[in-house]
Amino acid sequence: MFGFSAWELAFVLVIIVILFGAGKLPEIGSGVGKALKNFKKATSEADLDITNEKKSS
Repeated sequence: MFGFSAWELAFVLVIIVILFGAGKLPEIGSGVGKALKNFKKATSEADLDITNEKKSS
């Protein structure tokens, strides 16, 4: 996954917990999840628009 080892990911997670605190992690995770969901939706809609445009040409 992106060329990171388990130790590097654990280190990043520890830094995030130190910066934001354990209480904020669910909010951050939820926000990231919603952002990814919206991004996937937007890209699939753009792909659909492109496909429909190609068919109508």
